[in-house]
Amino acid sequence: MFDVIGKRNWFFLFSGLIVVPGLLFILLTPATNGQVGLKFSIDYTGGTVWQIQFKNPNVSLDEVKAVLVAQGVTDAEISEDTAHNITIDTKRADLLPPPTPEPTVSPSSSASAGASSSASTAPSASSSGSPAAGASPGASSSASIAPSASPSAGPSASPTAKPTPTPNSVDQTGAACTLHLPTTGTLAKVAVALQADTKLGPIACTGMESVVGPIVSSELIQQAVLLILLGSLGILIWIGIRFGSIKFGATALAALLHDVIVVVGTFAILGTIFGVQIDSLFVTAMLTVIGFSVHDTIVVYDRIRENKARHAGEPFDRIVNHSILQTFGRSINTSLTVVVTLTALLLFAGASVHYFVLALLIGIISGTYSSIFNASPLLVVWQLWEDRRRAERLAAVRGGRRA
Repeated sequence: MFDVIGKRNWFFLFSGLIVVPGLLFILLTPATNGQVGLKFSIDYTGGTVWQIQFKNPNVSLDEVKAVLVAQGVTDAEISEDTAHNITIDTKRADLLPPPTPEPTVSPSSSASAGASSSASTAPSASSSGSPAAGASPGASSSASIAPSASPSAGPSASPTAKPTPTPNSVDQTGAACTLHLPTTGTLAKVAVALQADTKLGPIACTGMESVVGPIVSSELIQQAVLLILLGSLGILIWIGIRFGSIKFGATALAALLHDVIVVVGTFAILGTIFGVQIDSLFVTAMLTVIGFSVHDTIVVYDRIRENKARHAGEPFDRIVNHSILQTFGRSINTSLTVVVTLTALLLFAGASVHYFVLALLIGIISGTYSSIFNASPLLVVWQLWEDRRRAERLAAVRGGRRA
């Protein structure tokens, strides 16, 4: 029988070798002002996103990058999905000018404007038409037309809804798409330069075009941190109540913290070496990893509780070791099916979800490991420490009685 609990120090050492480098890179993120460590996308820093597709399917991202640098956009991150849609991300939020507010005409102002115009036209018509009213019928007809023109000004000044953009171009496959190039701001100059470049060719379609301000990004960071903290606190309270001891909740939370540091630390290392950025989907991936990790840990804890009642009087570390081995196959099979699915997505899905799937894959593997080799051994360490303290207090009481 494999002694997982007896070799717990080796598993703790292996976890430390994984967690410490990632934690170091995470702490270097604020210390180096983002030069080393985590790289945040515009969802957290603010900036501009623009998605386009060229008529030429063999466009090189380096050529697009060169055009952007020539136009002064030097911090752009360029990616391409399987449909040859090119996404340009930059932390500059000034590529598009701020929208100018459209003047609105209230009903009261339009009515007063109509009344004043009719009042001003009526005297002029009567003054010009009264001397020659009998000789010039044309003057009377012109005077009668003037008042009738003023009511028509009211409906024409009412605001109309903007029409929905209709497809006006075709993409590389011949399907209808929308082509709407910016006409003002730095992004308009970039569009003109991309259109004029002979290697790139004309732009076939345009997609997402959005600007994220720093206020929105700061609110998103606060919400993400709050979600993770509330989720962790709820897990701690519920597991403590469900198993009747805070030890179960605390050790499960420690294993959960291990998984979070592994995933975030891996992305901090990848961000430093390869420039990998984390976006809003990363928070979704982290919450999924947290739920999966705790779910696998609870399965082991349930078996520990059953075996404690079934094998009363047996040492706690042996009970935990039996429980781990009894649930080992279930944990591996469950995680393996998820890992196979995520691997397929990682290899064949589009670039837009590439790092989201990678975060899930790392988190699922780490969650399976921590549930088996970290959470339960930590529970044993805590229980043995309590038993030792209890034995010391009991020995002290007995020694005092003898004295």
